[in-house]
Order: sequence, then C-alpha cells, then structure tokens
Amino acid sequence: MPLSEDDENVKNRRIRILYEIFILIFVIYTGRLFALQVLQGNIYRSRSDIITRKSLTLPAQRGEIYTREYSTPVVGNMNSFSVFISPMELKGDELSEIINKLSALLEIPKKQIEKKIPAQTTHQFQPVEVASNVSYNKIAMLAEHSDALNTVSWQSKPIRDYSNTGGLSHVVGYIGNITQDEFITFYNLGYDQNDIIGKTGIERQYDSVLRGQKGSEVQVINALGQSITENIIRQSPEPGKNLVLTIDRDIQLLTEKALGKRIGAVVVLRPQTGEILAMASYPWYNPSVFLDNETNSEYQKILNDSQKPLINRAIQSSYPPGSTFKIIMTTGILGENAISPEKTIKCPGEIAYGDRTWRCHIGKPGHGYMNLRRALAQSCDIYYWVAGRDYLGINNISAYAKDYGLGALTGIDIPGETAGFIPTPDWKERNFHENWLGGDSMNASIGQGWIMTTPIQMANVVAMTVNDGIIYQPHLLKEIRDPLTNNVLETAENKVLHKSEIDKNIFERVRSDMRAVISEGTAQYPLNTVKATQIAGKTGTSEVGLANRWHSWFAAYAPYNGDPDEQIVVSIIVEAVNRWEWWSPYASSIIFQGIFGHQTYEEAVKTLNFQYLMPAEERPN
Repeated sequence: MPLSEDDENVKNRRIRILYEIFILIFVIYTGRLFALQVLQGNIYRSRSDIITRKSLTLPAQRGEIYTREYSTPVVGNMNSFSVFISPMELKGDELSEIINKLSALLEIPKKQIEKKIPAQTTHQFQPVEVASNVSYNKIAMLAEHSDALNTVSWQSKPIRDYSNTGGLSHVVGYIGNITQDEFITFYNLGYDQNDIIGKTGIERQYDSVLRGQKGSEVQVINALGQSITENIIRQSPEPGKNLVLTIDRDIQLLTEKALGKRIGAVVVLRPQTGEILAMASYPWYNPSVFLDNETNSEYQKILNDSQKPLINRAIQSSYPPGSTFKIIMTTGILGENAISPEKTIKCPGEIAYGDRTWRCHIGKPGHGYMNLRRALAQSCDIYYWVAGRDYLGINNISAYAKDYGLGALTGIDIPGETAGFIPTPDWKERNFHENWLGGDSMNASIGQGWIMTTPIQMANVVAMTVNDGIIYQPHLLKEIRDPLTNNVLETAENKVLHKSEIDKNIFERVRSDMRAVISEGTAQYPLNTVKATQIAGKTGTSEVGLANRWHSWFAAYAPYNGDPDEQIVVSIIVEAVNRWEWWSPYASSIIFQGIFGHQTYEEAVKTLNFQYLMPAEERPN
C-alpha cells in the first residue's frame, strides 16, 4: 500500500534528522581531530617524545684528593656497578617478582630495594637505581639470569677508594647517598635522588667542585619498551676537579705516630699562611664503611663506639686550655701594664681565698718569689691567680682571650667546627643570676672554670704571638687542578682572619718568655732534647674532675727567632681518659725533631732517646 502524504513527510523528516546527526558527528570528530593534530599537536608530540624516550644518567667520576706533594691520591676512585629497574615496563606482580630475584642475587634486603622505588616512578620509563657499589661478580650473576631480569640494567659507577686515607679520615670525610632533606636543599643545584653527596670533611666542603657534571644517554623506544638503538643520544659526563690539600704527607704520618693510640688531637700549622700541614684526631675511622652503610655492621659499630671516632677533636671538641692560657694572660698583663713584669709575687704553694684553699701545682713550699717571666716558665698558678684577680681583672682577661680568637670560629674550610667559650660577668649574671666572684677570675686566669677552647684555636693563639698580632685563617685546600691536564685552575688565598692592635714589642716579650718555658721551665727536659731546632711554647694541664687524670696540652712553635717562612706551630692535646703520662710535650718533641731533623718517627724517637717512655707496641724496632 502506498504511503500517504503525511507518512511520506514523517519518513523524510526522520531521514533528514538522521542525516543532520551524521553531519554533526562528522563535524565534531573533524574539529576534534583538527584540534589534536593542529592546534594541540605540539603538546601531544612533546608528550609522545617523553613517553617514548628512555633516559639514563651517566655518572661523573668524582675528583681525587691529594696531599700537597700531588703524587698518590689520598682519596681516589675504583670501579663498581649500579643496578637499575625500569618499573614502567612491568605489569601486575612482575615488579615484586623482579625485586625478589634481585634481593636474592645481590644479597640485599627486599625492603632496601622497595624503598628505592617510590610509587610515582612506576609510571615512568626512567630507570630507577636500586643498588650501588655492586661487585663485578654479582653483575656477572645478573647477566646469567638476564632472561628473567629483562627490565633490569646496570652500568659502571665509580666509587670512592679510601684505602690510603689512614688518619686523615676526619679531614677528607666521606660520601653517602643523598637524603631527602639534602635533596630538597640542593635540588636547584642539579642534584637528584640517586646522587651521592659529601657528608663531612673536604668531601662535604668542596662537594660542588669534586662531583663533576653528569652525562646522559637517551634511547628512543617503541610501544613495547624496546630500544631503537640507532637513535641513541649521548652526552658524556665531565669528571670532577682534583683537590690538592695543604697537608704534608710525611708530617701527617709523623704526627699520627707521635700521638699514637691516645685519645686526643694534633694540629701542625704554618703561621705565616694558615696552611694546615697535619691534622690528626684519634681515634679515627675507615670512611669506606659509609659506602654501603645500610648493610655494613661496621657502620653501626662506629656509631655506637663510646670513644666517638667520628668526632674531629682538632676542631669539634672543646677543652679547658689549662696553663696554655697563660700565654694570653702574659700578653694581657704586659698590654695593660697591669703589673710590672719585674714585680714579684710570692708562691708559698697554696693560698686561702673565699672558703677554700687554692694549691699551686707544685705544692708546698711553692715556687717562692716569681716575676712574670719565671711565672710563665714555671707555670706558677699562684702568680697568675693573684695577677688575674687583683691586677688584670676578668673584663681584660675576656677581652684579650677574644682578641686571640678564643670563643669564635676560625673558619677552617671543613664543616662542624666548635667555637669554644669565653665567659664574662654579664654572661654569668644572665645564666646563673649570680655576680662574678674573685674565685671565678682566679679560675679563668689559669684556663679553668668555664673557659673552653679547641686545638685549632690554640694553634692560632701561638700563630698570633709569632706573627706580631696577625692570624691567618687556617685552611686545608691548597689548589684545584684539572683532572685531565693537571693544570692548576685555582690556588687558595691566604686570608687574614684577625689583626690585633697590641704593640709588637709585647709579642716579642711573650715569645721570649715562651722560650724560657723550654730553656729553664716546665718543658725543659722533653723539649730541650730536640737538637734540630729551638722551640718556644707552653705546657698545660687542665682538670676535668677525674682522680689522677688531666688533659695534657702543649702549644709551641719553632724555630724560635728563626726564618718566619720556616716556622711551624704545633698544638696538641691528650685527653684525660688516657693513662696519665704527660705525653703532649713528648709528642711535640718527636714532631719538631722529625720535621726539622728531616727524620721519620722512628728516627726521631731514637734521636731523642724516648724509647723507654713508650708502650712496647709504639717503640721503633
């Protein structure tokens, strides 16, 4: 039956609507396609490039660290491997299976690997480093299982060789994996979460110089994650710069042996430049244990060691300076003309003051009548108690101590330095709500009470005396060198840290009195045995509240009145925890004899005839 006119119109209207719908859909899809390909094409092509490019960071070899002779590196590099996983290429439980296999083959905890793969990395083609410091033998095992580990890769990654570091561990420091806090701090300087970074010492201070510039290798991959090898884009890494330290290898070894296995520290400094020729702090540690601290039991032993081997006692431990502080007292007495240097004060061995009896170290009947020169030479406590309390006063004592640099950082170029402390009456009032007493001044006058200082600061005290009031900033960096050409790129500047306004004639008198300590005073025997040079200095013992235990100090320089360019300062402390043997002056004798007599430790000990004083294990053959 033919359709009526009305039915025909309905049919045509439906066809037209359907046709319009098709046209609308076509327009929408055409517009969307145009937007994707033309208007937003660059955006999606960029995303496509990111998705289909697999980037691998190429580590830079870290710069080596040398002593001033620039021969064998103190810290070098040795080859090892890092292992990577590409999480994006894994599906379902495959990642967990790969982690289990790696854990077994590399012999590292599963949790350690999982911790290296944050959740956000599972959607990136960027390989994630899951293990470092992997030996060649273990890499060979991974290669044997490559079929089951198709998303695992590895590459050579140099690590630090600390085998020649010895007692310089506190100076050179160590490296370790960057922490989250460090990453946040140094992100803008180009660090990433897989980096290693200097943690202490020179490694930390000059990390930006040592680390070099990383390279990269970019591979174009297909949808299956397979590399299209002909499209590799490679940027070679640039090695870090080599550092040359001011440390003299022979003097360092001599110093370490002279200190021996005694808890304490030694600083050997050139006063005319501030160069550190040796720095020893015992006990030291092996920095290699920090290369893989998550699995190394030695790492925990160091952390738990009651002797605190991680502390650099040369700059990080503060001690009462004891009678070495009398160098500063002598300068103050002369500078303020507080008492005539020829005026005598009687030392009967003990005096009464306040509610206690104050005993000189010599005991009864005492030193007798002492002038300033004899008081320093014999280290008479009673002379300095009276002079400090009744003539010089605490404000002058504090001012001269601060002028010498005590209570302030020296600015040495390794981190972690301690400032020590110099008390004042205002400080005591604020902290204890008590007035400063005469007894407090007496304690301060012999380097006791609240006064605290470090071996590096005491080295600067002697250096300022030698230099007529000038202190050069102590430093360990001598120069920076190109690792490929060995050319010197930068030489460290000798910076003046402080210049005192004290009259030069006063320093000349103080040096003369320091010489008397050696020629006729408390250090007469151990130091007069040195024939290679003339020494001027000051002994010191500081009380720490232990029975028959004192810190043993010696701060000195040589040659006395010699060529300034040849003069060397030695500052040494042996802590009270050691068996009492007053070792600091003897160790200094060995160091001075070795340096100026051009002798090894063994030769110096025999020249000085010190063998009988030493423990059997330290005696030269």
